[in-house]
Amino acid sequence: MDSRCLHVDEIRPVSAGTEGCAECLASGDSWVHLRMCLSCGHVGCCDSSRNRHATSHFRTTAHPIAASHEPGEDWAWCYADKLMLERA
Repeated sequence: MDSRCLHVDEIRPVSAGTEGCAECLASGDSWVHLRMCLSCGHVGCCDSSRNRHATSHFRTTAHPIAASHEPGEDWAWCYADKLMLERA
């Protein structure tokens, strides 16, 4: 992970809590891309999605880092530091 991020110590070994965006699945809505919280495993939809549940999860929980939960993508975003992180 990028050494400029001040929150990498909050990353935990997590598993996806759901196969898609938890809130969209519950409401029957759709999403564009998925992000997984690296603190708790919550899966939410990205900011290109109508509901922006991944960002909403950060604002509610203050869990700072979410990784792309898309096949073939290996990056994460620190909401707190506003930094893109490459996952090693």
